[in-house]
Amino acid sequence: QIQVMESGGGLVQAGGSLRLSCVASGRTFQTHAVAVGWFRQAPGKERELRASIRWNGRSAYYADSVKGRFTISRESAKNTVHLQMNNLQHEDTGIYYCAVQALGTTEYSIWGQGTQVTVSA
Repeated sequence: QIQVMESGGGLVQAGGSLRLSCVASGRTFQTHAVAVGWFRQAPGKERELRASIRWNGRSAYYADSVKGRFTISRESAKNTVHLQMNNLQHEDTGIYYCAVQALGTTEYSIWGQGTQVTVSA
């Protein structure tokens, strides 16, 4: 059974940086993961995809609001995906979730517990 756990959230001033990490576990992760995404849920709003990366490829996706500021990367040997967030703004505040799209599915179905990111204005 695949599980994911996030870390790296915290409180930072506007203009600062944080690096989030998502570590996946489970024997089938390497063979069943299609993509890993980072979502943000702001207070009172729906969860939205901020960045994603294909597990067995190089292609990555970024929401327009984070292009040029966020970078997603993976360490395959460690089953880990990072989200480097630079020039953070107050609007980036929220709970950040890591999620996995598994083989044979079209949606992200495996979710972590989330990590809080707070950017002070």
